[in-house]
Amino acid sequence: MIKENSSGRAIQVTRSSLPPLDEYIEEIRDLWDSRWLTNSGVKHNGLADALSRYLNVPYTALFTNGHLALENAIAAFDLTGEVITTPFTFISTTHAIVRNGLEPVFCDIESDHFTMDPAKLESLITDRTSAIVPVHVYGHLCDVIEIERIAKKYNLKVIYDAAHAFGSAAKGIGAGNFGDASMFSFHATKVFHTIEGGAVTSKDPQLIERLNYLKNFGINDDGGVESIGGNSKMNEFQAAMGLCNLRYVEDSILKRKMIFERYTENLKGIQGIRLPQAQKDVKPNYAYYPVVFEDYKYNRDEIYKKLADENIFARKYFAPLTNQMVCYQGQYTEAVTPNAEYISERVLTLPLYAELSLETVDEICMSIKR
Repeated sequence: MIKENSSGRAIQVTRSSLPPLDEYIEEIRDLWDSRWLTNSGVKHNGLADALSRYLNVPYTALFTNGHLALENAIAAFDLTGEVITTPFTFISTTHAIVRNGLEPVFCDIESDHFTMDPAKLESLITDRTSAIVPVHVYGHLCDVIEIERIAKKYNLKVIYDAAHAFGSAAKGIGAGNFGDASMFSFHATKVFHTIEGGAVTSKDPQLIERLNYLKNFGINDDGGVESIGGNSKMNEFQAAMGLCNLRYVEDSILKRKMIFERYTENLKGIQGIRLPQAQKDVKPNYAYYPVVFEDYKYNRDEIYKKLADENIFARKYFAPLTNQMVCYQGQYTEAVTPNAEYISERVLTLPLYAELSLETVDEICMSIKR
C-alpha cells in the first residue's frame, strides 16, 4: 500500500494549498480592530483589485462561491428560453442555468481537449436560444474565437464557466477576457482559492455594477432596491485567504507543471492510455491531469478501484454527464453528445496538487503500469 508520508495519509486527488499560518493571521489581524467582517470591506475590495491585475481583466465582482457567481451572471442578462452548454462539466453549470428558469441544450465536446465543439454548436441554435455557456475544462480553453463568431452571428450572449481556468491564457490573453462574462471558482480544491469563493469578470462596468447589486439583495448605492437579489457576498476572511494565496499562485502553478510533466514522462507511449494534449498558443494552469483509458488492460472503473485499494484516490471527473444525473434523467437526449459520453466513461483525473512529491507521482504511475 502506497502512503504519502510516514503518517500513512492516503494520496487524495487534490489537497488545498495554504499560506503560512502566521501570514494569514497577520492578514486578518486588523479585522479585530475594524470589526468590518463582510459587505465589501477592505480585504474584499483589495482582492477584487488584485485579481483584476493578475487576471488582466477590466472588472471583477467577487462572490461567496463559484456557483452563485455563475447563477448571478446568468441572471444579470435577463435571459429567456434556451441556453446552449455542455454536459461534460460539474453539475453546478447545468444547475445554474435551470435555477434561472432556462432550458439547457447540450452541445457535444471535441475529443482532444473536451471543450464545447463549435462545429456542433450552430445546428443547436433556435429562435428560443438566448445564450451560450461554454466550459473551459481542466485548464484547457474553449475555441473562443469560433464561439465568439457564432454568438455574434446570432446575437447571443456568451458566459464562460472558467472554474478550471484561473491563470490560463490564449495568445497572451487571460481566460477572463472572453465572452460577455467569465466565472471563476475559488473553491478550496482549485489552483487558487479563497476557502470558498468565486468571481465574475467582464469588460462591461454596468454588468459588474448589476452583479454587485444582485449579490446584496438588489440594494443599490443609494440604499434602494430596484431588482430582486440574494445574498452571495464574499466575506473578509475569505478575501484575506485569497490575498495570501495570490502571492503564491505562480509558484503553485510552476510546481503543478513539474508534476504534470512527471506524469507524462512516466505514462507516455503506453498502449491504451491517452494523455492530455497541449493546446496551441494556450498557457495552461496545470489544474488537473486527466487520463483516458482506451483498450487498456483494465478499464477506467477497474483502474479506479485498484488505485483505491492501494490508498490512491483518483476521480471520475466528469462522470456521469450532467444530463445523466438522476434529477435530469429522461429530460434530455443523451445520444446527441456521443463524444462527451465516450470520454465520461473512460477519463480519470490523477492526484495533482502543488505539494505532491515527484517520487509519489512515480509510485502512482508504477501502480497504473502494474
